Amino acid sequence: MPRVILAGCLCLQLIPALAGVEMFDFNAQVPEQRYMALIAQLRCLVCQNQSLADSDADLAHDLRVEVYEHMQQGESDQQIIDFLVQRYGDFVLYKPPLKPSTYLLWYGPFFLLGIGLLLLARNIRQRGRLAREADKFSPEEQARIDALLADKPRPEDKEV
Repeated sequence: MPRVILAGCLCLQLIPALAGVEMFDFNAQVPEQRYMALIAQLRCLVCQNQSLADSDADLAHDLRVEVYEHMQQGESDQQIIDFLVQRYGDFVLYKPPLKPSTYLLWYGPFFLLGIGLLLLARNIRQRGRLAREADKFSPEEQARIDALLADKPRPEDKEV
């Protein structure tokens, strides 16, 4: 009897995990592979770093249902993508198209990398110049150093 109660409790703990899983009836009109490939191309608008296939957000669930319904209506993948882009913008795509409104998205990382490399090169050159300047002493400083070194007994001058 205690084992039955324990098994029942364990099953009850699984119910919340199954709540976010959609149960679709895949058939010839809506093949599962096509559905999975399409939702893997679309970004979750809540998580932003996960596809619709990977996200557990409520909006991702709604979008998966919407994609499935559009597939059942016989729409092509491109028609579904166009609908979602029209509704949510290019951000819904993991690979947004190259157009003026997405230039920053495509070229921004390279621009920032270039700025970082320029700053690094400038810093390295500046450190090298400062190191060379630090090795040079003014005539007064050099005379003082020579005087200090002349007054100080050297270890080899000491008698044992």
